[in-house]
Amino acid sequence: MDLGGLGGGGGGATPPRAGTFTSRLRTGPKDTIPIVGKPPRKQRSSRFVVTEKVEIERLPPFLETPPSERPQLFIKKLYQCRVLFDFNDASAELKGKQIKAQTLHEMLEYITTQRGVITENVYPEVVNMFATNLFRSIPPPVNPTGDAFDPEEDEPVLELAWPHLQIVYEFFLRFVESPDFNTNLAKRYIDQPFVLNLLELFDSEDPRERDFLKTTLHRIYGKFLNLRAFIRRSINNVFFHFIYESERHNGIAELLEILGSIINGFALPLKEEHKTFLTRVLIPLHKVKSLSLYHPQLAYCVVQFLEKDPSLAEEVMMGLLKYWPKVNSPKEVMFLNEVEEVLDVTDPVEFQKIQVPLFQQLARCINSQHFQVAERALLYWNNEYVVNLMSDNLAVILPIVFPALYTNSKSHWNRTIHGMVYNALKLFMEINPDLFDESMQHYKQRKIEYGAPVLSLYGYDLISFTANVNMPWTVTNNGKRCGRRH
Repeated sequence: MDLGGLGGGGGGATPPRAGTFTSRLRTGPKDTIPIVGKPPRKQRSSRFVVTEKVEIERLPPFLETPPSERPQLFIKKLYQCRVLFDFNDASAELKGKQIKAQTLHEMLEYITTQRGVITENVYPEVVNMFATNLFRSIPPPVNPTGDAFDPEEDEPVLELAWPHLQIVYEFFLRFVESPDFNTNLAKRYIDQPFVLNLLELFDSEDPRERDFLKTTLHRIYGKFLNLRAFIRRSINNVFFHFIYESERHNGIAELLEILGSIINGFALPLKEEHKTFLTRVLIPLHKVKSLSLYHPQLAYCVVQFLEKDPSLAEEVMMGLLKYWPKVNSPKEVMFLNEVEEVLDVTDPVEFQKIQVPLFQQLARCINSQHFQVAERALLYWNNEYVVNLMSDNLAVILPIVFPALYTNSKSHWNRTIHGMVYNALKLFMEINPDLFDESMQHYKQRKIEYGAPVLSLYGYDLISFTANVNMPWTVTNNGKRCGRRH
């Protein structure tokens, strides 16, 4: 039975924003003054609708209250924590902020250590408190028109209100995870509008908040079967808006982590809905310029699909080749990394369907003057499974890549590439010397026909190379590489 794909990822669930639900919460004014320079650590507060002039008094602790009065005290504390403060002014309302933080901690400990405290009248109050504190207008990006956020160089923008928000997130998670939690009661309040508001928050620039959000949404996906299809559709809408409209969103990686866990739990055979998600959402996500911010999570999702259904390999590979970057070498290296992961889960029959366009692209990568691109392509020859796929289809593959290998054996500017090309050619020659010689002669003939000199390999003619090569591989009678001799 297909349960909508709840993965077994548990607390690490993970991964943004939709076209169909509008950004109802982001109604605040846009920043009009450009921010110059990058301060060492950026902090700012969201635009909360601050509760004006409300003095909150510390309520008695639970342990100092008779058990019969604790349920009503719990409701009072929940109501008290709906009071909001202005965190842009660090010196304002310190007493109220301290009381609220202490109250949140008390309630967190109360539902974690006590049983039977989550009663029916608690559900609307908990959801209301969570929504009041969290569902807010996310500030516009610090650099709304500049380059995308680079996690290796840019400092994240931290939320000033986080000391309170973090405890609210922790409290809500413990509430949902409690053994006393009743989904049938909760679904009256944790509904589709709640999910949409939660998804809006994934655009937060604070990575700490996004981390809590992914865990929260994953818990809701796991417990509320009635919301699973809606959550998947809503996440799809976030991706559609990101791919085809904005190309800006802070939570793509986190939403993809969630989906990675969901895909892992898909029942077989895969539904058409899930296959459509792969081809219309995951594959087009590769074309966005900020791919580096979420590529590991995206590649994981793609590979999860192929492990579920190997027959999707051709569709995936042709999609990757369609969006292959033309003038972006770092992005090209990412594609080469992902293609190797795809090949690792591709069976030999499916490989034959993609080998020609794939190795035409690999030949172009070997010819790249960017050292890392050529090197990453040549590292395929260090992957034993990929080499075995090549050896089984050498008559098709060798004529495609031989010109690129032979040409770059001497002409490439980087000597490391020379050595890697040398090893690749040597491996092919060992697997099938006759086919190797045929490819060499065909290449020479074409060079002569076009009036270009035939390059030699490290100063030797290829015939001399093939006669004197030291074989680093153990090769079986059928031409399979078994391992490297030491």
